[in-house]
Amino acid sequence: MIEKRDNYQIQVQQAKLRFLTYDQPELIERCRLHSDEKYLYTRFLNKDYRICRVTGDMEYLQDSAWKDGNSFAEVLTILDWLCDSREDRYVTGRWINIVSHGHYFHRDLQEEKVDPEAEHFSRHPELFAAACEALGGEKMPGADMSYAIELLDGLRILVQLWHGDEEFPAKLSFLWDENTTRYIRYETTWYALGFLQKKLCSFIKG
Repeated sequence: MIEKRDNYQIQVQQAKLRFLTYDQPELIERCRLHSDEKYLYTRFLNKDYRICRVTGDMEYLQDSAWKDGNSFAEVLTILDWLCDSREDRYVTGRWINIVSHGHYFHRDLQEEKVDPEAEHFSRHPELFAAACEALGGEKMPGADMSYAIELLDGLRILVQLWHGDEEFPAKLSFLWDENTTRYIRYETTWYALGFLQKKLCSFIKG
C-alpha cells in the first residue's frame, strides 16, 4: 500500500511539472480561465479551485478558506483538461457509456453485482438527491432517479440510480457526454469518476 501511494505521488508531481512547461497565457485563453499573478482559477465538481502558476499546487475554496486540493484524482483530472483539452471541444447532450472508448477488459466493470452504496441510496433516495444536489446536480429524466453533475468546463456526468428488486440489485450508473474525450483522456475519466463516487459516498458516512 505504501508503494502505491508513492507511485501516485510520483504521477502527481510529474503532472505538475508537465503543466509548468505549458504556455500559461495560451491555457488561460483556451480554457477561459480567470487568473492573477499567482494563480489560475477554475471550478471542479461544484467547488472553486486555484492552481499555483509557479508550482502547480492546487487548493479548493471551502467555508471562505483555501484548503489542500492535491489528491491524485484532483490533480490528474484538472491538469489533463487544462493541458490537453481540445480547442474545438463542446458537449452534445447525448449520453454514452464511457467504457465503449476503452479496452475489452473494462467491460467486466459493467457486470451486475451488489453495490452497497447503491443499495443504501435505494433505501434512502432522499439522501441520493441531497448528495447530487450538493454537487450542483440537475435533476434529469431517466432511471428511477437521475442527476447531471458538472465535472468541469460544462462537461457533465449523468448519475443514475436504479432501485433493486427480486431479480436485480440496486445499481448506480454513470454516463458521459459523447464528446468527453475532447475534454479529458479516457483514462482520466476513471480518476474523475472515482473522485465523484467518493464525494457521493461521503453522504452515506455523514
